[in-house]
Amino acid sequence: MTPFALMGTLGALIAQYKDHRGVWDVLGVERPAEPPSIDQADLYPDALSCLQAARDAGLVVGIAGNQPSGVEAQLHELGFNADFIASSAAWGVAKPSGQFFSRVVQTAGHDASAILYVGDRLDNDILPARAAGMRTAFIRRGPWGYLHAQRPEVDLADVRLESLTELTRAFT
Repeated sequence: MTPFALMGTLGALIAQYKDHRGVWDVLGVERPAEPPSIDQADLYPDALSCLQAARDAGLVVGIAGNQPSGVEAQLHELGFNADFIASSAAWGVAKPSGQFFSRVVQTAGHDASAILYVGDRLDNDILPARAAGMRTAFIRRGPWGYLHAQRPEVDLADVRLESLTELTRAFT
């Protein structure tokens, strides 16, 4: 399997709203035994500054997503100083389940309507967060963001962003 085959297949699954983790089955190869580690090169350059600006503004900041066990420690090591960091593996529930978004609300300690959920996917982020009563910000970034930005449902997001720098400006 070539990197081109991996990325092309991954993109096709994303475009079809299919679970990207099925890429290994489609390609007929074994799933990697260990999830990849997160390092500085994996981060968007405006992620830490946006998080810090939100915290400096007195906002509760949480990071929660469909991630494997251990991601919380990796993000802390990379300098993510959030009020909470949670993974679907740790919570035992994954997006787009309403239970996942209920857990976000519970952990944040605020009413759902006071939470702005930022995501790059309509099916996993914007639509279920909206159904849970949260405000939503769609960011056109990464493979899902670019593909989903072309769908009409993107207009359901309360805010549309091209970068986290745009969100940072709202805090200052």
